[in-house]
Amino acid sequence: MDTSLIDGSTRVVQTEEVNSNSNGVCSYDIEIWSEAKRQIYLAGPLIAVTILQFCIQIISLMFVGHLDELSLSSASLGNSFASVTGFYVLLGMSTALETLCGQSYGARQYEMLGIYTQRAMIVLMVCSIPLSVIWFYTTDILILLRQNHEIAMGAGVFNKWMIPSLFGYGLLQCLTRFLQTQCIVLPMVLTSCIAALLHVPLCWALIFKLGLGIKGAALANVVSYWLSFFLLAIYVKVWNKTWNGLSKQAFFDIWSFLKLAIPSAFMICLEYWSFEMVVLLAGLLPKPQVETSVLSISLNTCWMVYMISVGLGAAVSTRVSNELGAGRPNAARLAFYVMGLISVTEGLVVAIITISIRHVWGRLYSDEEEVVRYVSKMMLLLAVSDFLDGFQCALSGAARGCGWQKMCSFINFVAYYIVAVPLAVLFAFVLHMGGMGLWLGIICGLSVAVIVLVIVILCTNWEKVGSKYKDLPQDESSNS
Repeated sequence: MDTSLIDGSTRVVQTEEVNSNSNGVCSYDIEIWSEAKRQIYLAGPLIAVTILQFCIQIISLMFVGHLDELSLSSASLGNSFASVTGFYVLLGMSTALETLCGQSYGARQYEMLGIYTQRAMIVLMVCSIPLSVIWFYTTDILILLRQNHEIAMGAGVFNKWMIPSLFGYGLLQCLTRFLQTQCIVLPMVLTSCIAALLHVPLCWALIFKLGLGIKGAALANVVSYWLSFFLLAIYVKVWNKTWNGLSKQAFFDIWSFLKLAIPSAFMICLEYWSFEMVVLLAGLLPKPQVETSVLSISLNTCWMVYMISVGLGAAVSTRVSNELGAGRPNAARLAFYVMGLISVTEGLVVAIITISIRHVWGRLYSDEEEVVRYVSKMMLLLAVSDFLDGFQCALSGAARGCGWQKMCSFINFVAYYIVAVPLAVLFAFVLHMGGMGLWLGIICGLSVAVIVLVIVILCTNWEKVGSKYKDLPQDESSNS
């Protein structure tokens, strides 16, 4: 197996163990700079991939926003509900591959990469069936949650047309993790770029030219997600050397995958759900159409910026899991510390940019002056949450590389559902701070999550972690 074939043309060299007996500060500085370059070369394309994949939803909402306020509110609420009950669940489950495939690749158990990925595809396809049923009854569920009837009806129509995208999205995330853990990023960038570029004329044709409105936006999402998957599948089938074809072993030991995939899903969903809950709570505020639209714009803006942090988190997850699988815990620790510095720098830059564009950003989504002014105020809070979320994402990436999904699920539950959501309700409904109060509660939860994760990782014995996890791929391989 030629392990130098990474990223189609980019080779990320395995990190050497940090030698505590080396030639002092200069040698250690070289180690830090070398690790920083590896992570930047890996994170840059991963950031592009996550942004391009997420742009599919953003572009659709931008087109719908120029129909009318009700259409934007309906599509925004439908998209939020679809994310909470579908996309985030599948995304979370797929991140189990960051641990399994990442450590397998580091341990040079290459035959397990395809088996783990196929196993994940099977599980995610099965899970997509009940999730699609939930989407089918979106209107009924939203009305039970006391959402505006007109908005709920439109959201239900949007999600019914978007049901096929669930299956394509799940398969796409599995292939993305499969390639990511091998540091193969160029094919993902190219295929995601093609799909995103084609999505613009596709939205225009379906929404305006054919007059399908929000139905056209949903259908455009379906086409683009499946196109992304098929393009990436062609690359994996034809050119990837660690893909050995379909294997019956993928149908065995599914429970072992679920034991990691379920906590992985909760780890991601508990955080993401709390953000999406803000949009649902906004529907209970006075002037629900304006509040829902503004909070949805704010959330989608937050997710767009968050894609940068997701790329950084994916990079550190890959580096940590690869090094632990290769039996180099000190190198894994160095990878985390370097990413911490990178994420803090990125957070400060993003916060400054967010503040500087706050007066014009809302016009990309709506022509309503009230909405534009409200968005400009929310952007100040977004700057704070973007900074905290970036650092938290890097911490979570390191945790996924170590296989700490269960612990992180508990931390996220406390941070977001014991702290964030109750405070959001207090600020918005008791202190009458409206949508800004909802977002302020989320910032409080983010702060708690960051503080706890920092304490946990700083107190970690990396040698002990390495001895515990480095044999995971081999053990599972022998059981398959």
